[in-house]
Amino acid sequence: QVQLAESGGGRVQAGNSLTLSCIITGRTDDISAMGWFRQAPGKEREFVARITNSGHIYVADSVKDRFTISRDNAKNTMYLQMNNLQPEDTAIYYCGAKRGISSSIAPENYSYWGQGTQVTVSS
Repeated sequence: QVQLAESGGGRVQAGNSLTLSCIITGRTDDISAMGWFRQAPGKEREFVARITNSGHIYVADSVKDRFTISRDNAKNTMYLQMNNLQPEDTAIYYCGAKRGISSSIAPENYSYWGQGTQVTVSS
């Protein structure tokens, strides 16, 4: 079994930054990728960024100029550095982990999820 736990959310004003963390524990040897998704009220869960077990990174076009995904394997932790936050970034941010070679931008392909961390950006 795999467990994920996010942290680092909060309330900030537009233009500020936050860094989210996601710690992964448990049986991780068959995890092929980890990703960040977000879900705003009344909207579907949206892909933000992912990093594969070989280090390949993909970030959604909508945030690629402001968000950076990274990981520290020694700490079993994935990060999402978010700069120049805007009100439209307000959402619950989830980290997920998946197995296999299915699309890593589709949330339905992720087997494990954290509990989410709230990010609220005020104008």
